[in-house]
Amino acid sequence: MSRRNIVLALILGVVGLFSIWLFAPPSISSANQIPSDLEAIERGEYLLIAGGCISCHRGQTEETNEALSGGLALETDFGIFYAPNITPDKETGIGNWQAGDFLAALKHGRTPNGSFYYPAFPYRAYAGMTDEDVLDMAAYLLSLDPVSYSAPEPEIPGWLFRWTVAGWNKLADITQPSLEQFDDELVARGAYMARSLGHCGECHTPRNELGIPDLNREYAGAEIGEEVIEAIDAVALEEWTTNNFDIFLLLGLKPEGEFVGGDMNEVIEHNTSKLTDEDRDAIAAFFTRHQSD
Repeated sequence: MSRRNIVLALILGVVGLFSIWLFAPPSISSANQIPSDLEAIERGEYLLIAGGCISCHRGQTEETNEALSGGLALETDFGIFYAPNITPDKETGIGNWQAGDFLAALKHGRTPNGSFYYPAFPYRAYAGMTDEDVLDMAAYLLSLDPVSYSAPEPEIPGWLFRWTVAGWNKLADITQPSLEQFDDELVARGAYMARSLGHCGECHTPRNELGIPDLNREYAGAEIGEEVIEAIDAVALEEWTTNNFDIFLLLGLKPEGEFVGGDMNEVIEHNTSKLTDEDRDAIAAFFTRHQSD
């Protein structure tokens, strides 16, 4: 073999290995099954509420407002993305999804056909969820009535393709620091609810020029389009007590007596106000106790 062919073979080998590293499908056990018992479905409903799915995925017409048929336009610095239909319609929703599809989507940002979701879908936050919680959510979603609706395609610049998200994911993996783990059970539960299930950082943590969250400034406030999102870090919450934060999650009432407005009002109404007292206490402990340490 000539020297030129050897060099070419080496280049092709490197490119092949790089492609495997970049595009390899996530490792998900085929043993996973979606539960069908009533307890799992009820847990899934609660987790769906805690995860904020209703705020984005509820239908946008009077007829579909109570369904999770999607259609909400999410405006970002990288274009407009539309929340998809997550009812069990087999043509336009998730009616054909299996356990592995749910785990790949929520924890790895991969579609059932192996391509990539755009990170307007907060899969990098959901990656911290347990498999059990993901599959209980799946059980609840598949128990709903199907609605036939296809959300519009995203309105994005010509250079942005789904396959480019593969590189974005790897860059985020490499550059983002590992987040602190907690021994205190209450704070650990609050961290899980806020960081993973509730994905609070998706709005409240600033991002770099590529849209990757800057976890070194977790909850320091951000800008989404023209909207300024308040900081909820240690500095911003310096005067807040755990009880203040608990009441805020329940009623949207700030310590100074003002009620929250804007999108956060929707979050309070549809998500945090419906949490158990124990979970609101846990989130409050995470934000006020941990961040003040």
